[in-house]
Amino acid sequence: MSSRPFQSEMYRSPQGGIFTRRNVHLCKVIIATSLVWFMVDVFLLMYFTDCSSSVIGKEDCLEKQLRNSSVVLRDKLKKESVHVNEYKAVNRAHTDIPDGVASGPGDGGRPVAVPSEQQDEAEKLFKINEFNLMASDLISLNRSLPDYRMEKCRKKSYPVDVLPDTSVIIVFHNEAWSTLLRTVWSIINRSPKHLLHEIILVDDASERDFLGQQLDDYVATLPVRTFVLRMGVRTGLIRARLRGASEAKGRVITFLDAHCECTEGWLEPLLFEIYKNRTSVVCPVIDVINDNTFEYSLVPDMTSGGFNWNLGFQWYTASEREMDRRGGDRSLPMRTPAMAGGLLAIERSYFYEIGSYDSGMEIWGGENIEMSFRVWMCGGQVFIVTCSRVGHVFRDVSPYSWPGGVERILNRNTLRTAEVWMDSYKEFVYRSNPDIKKTNYGDVSERVALRKRLKCHSFQWYLQNIYPESWIPAKYYTLGYIKNRQTGECLDVSGKKAGDQIVMSHCSENSEGQVFAFTHRGEIANDELCLDTVKRGPVTILTCHRQGGSQQWIYDNKTSTIRHISNFCLGKPSPRDPALPSMGLCMGDMSQKWIIEGLDIDR
Repeated sequence: MSSRPFQSEMYRSPQGGIFTRRNVHLCKVIIATSLVWFMVDVFLLMYFTDCSSSVIGKEDCLEKQLRNSSVVLRDKLKKESVHVNEYKAVNRAHTDIPDGVASGPGDGGRPVAVPSEQQDEAEKLFKINEFNLMASDLISLNRSLPDYRMEKCRKKSYPVDVLPDTSVIIVFHNEAWSTLLRTVWSIINRSPKHLLHEIILVDDASERDFLGQQLDDYVATLPVRTFVLRMGVRTGLIRARLRGASEAKGRVITFLDAHCECTEGWLEPLLFEIYKNRTSVVCPVIDVINDNTFEYSLVPDMTSGGFNWNLGFQWYTASEREMDRRGGDRSLPMRTPAMAGGLLAIERSYFYEIGSYDSGMEIWGGENIEMSFRVWMCGGQVFIVTCSRVGHVFRDVSPYSWPGGVERILNRNTLRTAEVWMDSYKEFVYRSNPDIKKTNYGDVSERVALRKRLKCHSFQWYLQNIYPESWIPAKYYTLGYIKNRQTGECLDVSGKKAGDQIVMSHCSENSEGQVFAFTHRGEIANDELCLDTVKRGPVTILTCHRQGGSQQWIYDNKTSTIRHISNFCLGKPSPRDPALPSMGLCMGDMSQKWIIEGLDIDR
């Protein structure tokens, strides 16, 4: 794929002398007119040529349209503040490059180095999409990638003649041309054509001209049915996906983000799991495309999705329980308690049967956790299919506006999930984020009715059967503050990280760092951090390891003491360290007595 500068490609003709002869002919006809009118005539002739009937071939005709539409873009760029580099990729005509062959910038998944003299410009452009736009535009829309699958996956065969077809839905808002179209071409180039029913691009009220008619004209020429739906006003990812799903005709809906690259063999394993069980919701392994160099990097295939107390999604090493279930075979799909949500496939009829998305949620965030709870609790299953790999550009900062503010939207979506699906465990969400209770989460009665209609399990069932490794304990005695009777101060982990010592501070109802779960395992936990000590040693906070020992505590309800498994008791700070709780021989005096909020020894 050519990587010549934008200006030098604009007028290069793939037909060689044909284009030159046409120039000569036209010059003879309109010799008396100005050069400007000459270029207008050429543009109109080329732009409105019907490619489907062109005698020079559809591919060549497509190249002509792209070159000539670049003239329009060049003129528009004089009026707009967006830099010309954002549009370089418009000129890249489609040619087939064998995967893994490095023939241009970024091919083979290699990193792209922006020339040193253009670094300042690249840094300015970075802010447009919060990734290196200049590097992305240097890469072919059809960049080659190696076959990243493990050997056992490469040897698998799938009944492609009976697999369901899919509609791929991609929502975008002000996306860069190069990343959006590279996503589309990677789908087309690395998917069996008969399994691609259509590609649906949902424009969530983009404001950039080149994502309007220019995009419509481009996708109309693609070898797979592709079309753009326009939302008109900004609605966010969730509602835009619902719009795309309503227009889909494939048996399976596959949702992808607008800055992805599908790799060899990505689609068949996903469809196969749905073919075997229509209640399976499946996700590929999501690899990392560097936001600066666009280098494609593999991530371990032994990670699954989870969440913390405030329902923030996290990646964790897969549990030993799940590894044992698969018998050590990494090529088998991995059950995951939660999915990242950006990339997934689901049977279209099951998508609606199980409740699609919660349309009361706004913009983006939390819908992945809600769907994970709903699918598992209502009879389905969620897998990461390790034989399917798709790269994704992960960004540190979102470049998009969030109507109403990021915090309000995330809090609203989180509370809708908690109120509908978490039963009494929703207190973990409220206590870990005290300000969240100020958020209006709207009417959830329809979602509550959905849960009742589907006869879904309880959240405790989910914790015990699907996610026993969760930081939210299935069984616990209390959730609240732990206050020393003598000093009136509370244990506090605010601002602390694993390895730090726990402190004592003034008790506050609005401090999430003072909220602890006293679990049936004997842990005193604040989210994923547990109180840890050895005999008289300092009391630190470490990641909960679930092995008892240094993290095992016993509360004596009669004496109000907290005793460590080493038979030393937790006490008030010593004069030597007035901010740190102490460990000492169990004396039973007031300095070692504690009030534990909401303690229920029968729970």
